[in-house]
Amino acid sequence: MSARTVRVVSRKWRDRPHWEFDALLLGTDAHGTWVGAPRGTLISRPGVCFRTQCDQVTLLPDGDPFVATFYAPGFAVSVYVDVSTPPTWAHDTVSGVDLDLDVVRGWTGRVWVDDEDEFAQHRVSLSYPDDLVRLASASCDDVHAAVRAGAAPYDGATGAGWLDRLREMMR
Repeated sequence: MSARTVRVVSRKWRDRPHWEFDALLLGTDAHGTWVGAPRGTLISRPGVCFRTQCDQVTLLPDGDPFVATFYAPGFAVSVYVDVSTPPTWAHDTVSGVDLDLDVVRGWTGRVWVDDEDEFAQHRVSLSYPDDLVRLASASCDDVHAAVRAGAAPYDGATGAGWLDRLREMMR
């Protein structure tokens, strides 16, 4: 039986295009739905496209305002969490609005928040509503604390287990 493919679509505020890619549906757990992109998956946005350097799995939580990607060794970081609107599904497509802020964990264990300057600029230039600003800020704080604490799914084992599942599906 072949794996089910889903389309992952990230937009920017006011429905501007951002990153898109096809991924394999891996399954669900207490954290949400997991999809996988094997090494060589095409990721694109208007004017830019590239193929992934390594296997990666993405957590699409149920109702939480973020999307978390976990990378196999070979990528610059181990975890990259995009603060976003909660992912929503329509048939075989999942989408959300990227809200600029990112929580990142490097391979040394260092954790940081990225793109705070972009978020501050877009709050003004794109007229982010106050409720969207509160959502993004609270999500960033919550995710940052969870990643720093190594709480599941950021415990190392959870993402690694889903990466193993992706590799098994690719055999």
